[in-house]
Amino acid sequence: MKPITKEDYLDFIREHGAVSIENSEIEIGSRHEIEKYQPGEFSLETTTVWSFPSRGRWATHRGDYRGNWPPQLVRNLLIRYSRPGEWVLDQMCGGGTTLIECKLLGRNAIGVDINYEALMLTLDRLNFAYRPEGLGEPEIRVYQGDARNLNLVEDESIDLVATHPPYADIIPYSRGRAKGDLSRSSSLEKYLRAMRDIAAESFRVLRPGRFCAILVGDTRRRRHYIPIAFRVMQQFLDAGFILREDVIKCQWRMRRSREKWMGLVRAAEGCWVERPRGRRYWTDFLLISHEHLFIFRKPQEGEDTSRYALSMRWW
Repeated sequence: MKPITKEDYLDFIREHGAVSIENSEIEIGSRHEIEKYQPGEFSLETTTVWSFPSRGRWATHRGDYRGNWPPQLVRNLLIRYSRPGEWVLDQMCGGGTTLIECKLLGRNAIGVDINYEALMLTLDRLNFAYRPEGLGEPEIRVYQGDARNLNLVEDESIDLVATHPPYADIIPYSRGRAKGDLSRSSSLEKYLRAMRDIAAESFRVLRPGRFCAILVGDTRRRRHYIPIAFRVMQQFLDAGFILREDVIKCQWRMRRSREKWMGLVRAAEGCWVERPRGRRYWTDFLLISHEHLFIFRKPQEGEDTSRYALSMRWW
């Protein structure tokens, strides 16, 4: 892990007016015109299905970083599973959504990402003055590093882990797919081995009795469903976590998949159960429009976990 400072950010914007994430250029370095620092309407979710059709745009939140998670989801996690002044870790922080919410809600935060330009975007989005009412100003630390090796994060020093890893071969988050970028994994097996290491590091740095939240999606190959999320869940259960919640998060604005398939699915409405002709594979599968938000708990020291055997590793 390498600390990334405000000076690193200032040096970067002197030479660059934008960062490149996949094929998108995102401008940075300009003064933020912030209309509001908190959402106009917000309430905690009470069921295991979360849906946010309109992306939150308070403070510096924007939807221009492909694959990032909505601030409403992060806010739910922070309020429900952490307290002001505690430490939150997002070891694949991307465009900084988690860290922005930590700043607004008075949580100290550590953000790690393998992509240097993503960290520049994170620091740009954090570049505004705000002090939560009645709370001390939180400490935000940013590092370039690999989520599989959090060498500068001490054992049992984190109160909440909340992260949204890249999907296996879905969205390349690092330009040129930097070495260590999970989205460049050449096989599902390699991706899952990496997730196993990430689960072990998450378990190591998390305080006993506290929570780890991870948002993961699935994919298809040859028209058949691949349950990546459940295989990732197994890596975390293998590490020693207990499954507390499995939240279904509805997906909106799925640009790439909708561009590719939506018109073709409509064309198939009258022949849904027909046998595909030639390569007309679009006639017999459903678009994936959900993700899994797994919330795990690390057992307390000496806790009798036999009561939770059905929520733990079963194989």
